Amino acid sequence: MKRVVTFGEIMLRLAPEGFLRFSQSNRFDVVYGGGESNVAVSLANYGIPVDFVTRLPKNDLGECAMMEMRKRGVNVDNIIYGGDRLGIYFLETGAVSRGSKVVYDRAHSAMAEIEPGMINWEEVFKGAEWFHWTGITPAISQGAADACLEAVKVASKLGVTISTDLNYRAKLWKFGADRVAIMTELTSYCDVILGNEEDAEMHFGIKPEGISVQTQGHEIKAEAFLSVCQQMMEKFPKAKKVITTLRGSISASHNTWAGVLYDGKKMYESHQYQITDIVDRVGGGDSFMGGLIYGLLTYPDDDQNALNFAVAASCLKHTIKGDANLVTVDEVKKLMGGDSSGRVAR
Repeated sequence: MKRVVTFGEIMLRLAPEGFLRFSQSNRFDVVYGGGESNVAVSLANYGIPVDFVTRLPKNDLGECAMMEMRKRGVNVDNIIYGGDRLGIYFLETGAVSRGSKVVYDRAHSAMAEIEPGMINWEEVFKGAEWFHWTGITPAISQGAADACLEAVKVASKLGVTISTDLNYRAKLWKFGADRVAIMTELTSYCDVILGNEEDAEMHFGIKPEGISVQTQGHEIKAEAFLSVCQQMMEKFPKAKKVITTLRGSISASHNTWAGVLYDGKKMYESHQYQITDIVDRVGGGDSFMGGLIYGLLTYPDDDQNALNFAVAASCLKHTIKGDANLVTVDEVKKLMGGDSSGRVAR
């Protein structure tokens, strides 16, 4: 089996119960998750051997985060320990016209204080087929950005396929670095690039040409992203595929969901799903990336099928509480086949 490596920060997620606001809550639900760890969990669920690499504090919370990965079938042998604290984020879940809110508390976390040289990437990538990172990791700190660059350089040298989810986060990138320069260098090593129109604009100044991208429900048009994909491939000639998710936010509880994939010649477009009564949309993009990596590894000559798998998998994630997507390949294929009835399986 082809082995995948992901690298990033796993955090403690604290959220008020149900749809309570922060000011209403006197208790929090506990979940462990993060962009790259969520991708790793998806892949493990699909039977893909996967390693999650991070830096954790050697305390009870760090052990809990590590055990969550181990419980889900993710290899944790390359996790390193150090620092004093696990990063935290607080989530207030929105409903209808009230959007969700995230408050980060991850400064001086173990992962924020990582430095180049702490991880033996040559050893980590032995036998690996694929390496995945996201734009969240270099946004944490200069040390995390440098460690990520160290990783992509070694992966590239060893011929490992490299993917990224650009994941622009306005509330991060607080350490005074040149975001555009950092993300441009890191992304230049990538074979597969996932991002939406905000990611492309904020990281690289790339905007759709001649079309105003609509952001409401059924108005989202895949054609609006063709010029973005073309500009991305011009800027990053190593890239073989550029992909974007198409989320239409009718409300916090009702989204439309689809995706497009561009291989330099052809634009593939998926079926559009109506996701009503969303349970938890956090991790939706990560579940898409996990499904996409699985699809591209499993259907290497069928980009349409790989895209369809990614969109269906991430559609199902919106029904699952927590950061990670806990669905199976059979459940994804069932939805791909048109069965969205939700009937009890007896």
